[in-house]
Amino acid sequence: MKIAELIEIKRTSVETENSNFRNIHNKLQEDIRKLLFKHREILELDEVSRFNKLRLLANKYLDELMTKKYKDVIISSAERFNITESVIQNLVGFGRLEPFLNDTSITEIMVNGLEGIFIERKGILSKAIDEKGEIIRFRSNEEIFHIIDKIVSPINRKIDQSNPIVDARLPDGSRVNIVIPPAALNGPNITIRKFSKEILGLEKLQEFGSFDRSVQEYLVDAINSRKNIIVSGGTGSGKTTFLNALSMEIDITQRVVTIEDSAELQLKHISNLVSLESRNANIEGKGEITIRDLVKTALRMRPDRIVVGEVRGGEAFDMLQAMNTGHSGSLTTLHANSAKDTLFRLESMALFAGLDIPVMAIRKQIISAVDLIVFLEKDTSGVRRVKELIELAKNDNDNYVLTTIYKV
Repeated sequence: MKIAELIEIKRTSVETENSNFRNIHNKLQEDIRKLLFKHREILELDEVSRFNKLRLLANKYLDELMTKKYKDVIISSAERFNITESVIQNLVGFGRLEPFLNDTSITEIMVNGLEGIFIERKGILSKAIDEKGEIIRFRSNEEIFHIIDKIVSPINRKIDQSNPIVDARLPDGSRVNIVIPPAALNGPNITIRKFSKEILGLEKLQEFGSFDRSVQEYLVDAINSRKNIIVSGGTGSGKTTFLNALSMEIDITQRVVTIEDSAELQLKHISNLVSLESRNANIEGKGEITIRDLVKTALRMRPDRIVVGEVRGGEAFDMLQAMNTGHSGSLTTLHANSAKDTLFRLESMALFAGLDIPVMAIRKQIISAVDLIVFLEKDTSGVRRVKELIELAKNDNDNYVLTTIYKV
């Protein structure tokens, strides 16, 4: 027999052995999970007591299974730990996603059905692998739906075939988007934008290489002189992080109203702070609170500044009104492909307000309201940088007069 054939036989034998090994592990986990599920009262205990009790029971049931149902199977202490911990995390945590949620170096988690889990670390996407270098996958769609149910149930949201798309939030503030069949063709999909517990100011962003020292000084001066600033960029370019860093430069004596889809801004240094959050309609289609509703409400709350997490539609017009009616120093973000494109996107969104106002009138509102545009971009290495800084000159013309302050 040729050497190549021997190698192929050995490789096939190893793959078969590994496959059988995984199958036994999966069966053990499923058997333990079913036994633990009888003890639902444990889920009512506090977190420490709950985990301790579940670990004791999981190890007890594993011993029983190994002496009766799987008496011919040998597992190491490390494998034993992995089996019991996996079961417990599936019961009380977010299953296979729990380690990624606890890893502070990971900024985004993406589940593409049974095809695998992708993670973003330092701006770079990669497939999630275990300590053996094997791709981490869910065993079944039911396992993914179990996690989805844990995400949507606490916030009283419903997801099914008639309502297959849901935006949600984890207890720590991380944003979640869920899409299931029939809208998702490859099975249930989960995308989690993790909530950063570390508050990054302009100083820290400058150290990370997002911009140089002169840009930092210019931005601090822009905040202190109460310029109205729009932070723009593509998806994942770091707009919310940058908006938070700018907001941290606001004088602590001022009254600030923040408006967001999902509360992420962390202005802990502001004592006179009002945080408002939009809300989707309930199952009956009632109770919706839009960003536009909140911007209108904020104007009646005597704010010194209004900070809007992101404008996407008609609220852009209300934001311009706020900037033009004594609320100078307001901040917001929006999606755009360049600094100049930001202005045309702002025009389009202001038209969504549904008011019978010509484009030129809206353009004059923008010229009067907006002082500075900060355009962000994520480069090929995953670093998020300030690509452009552009000032808008105040004028009586119908065209934008732009001055480039900084460009990479």
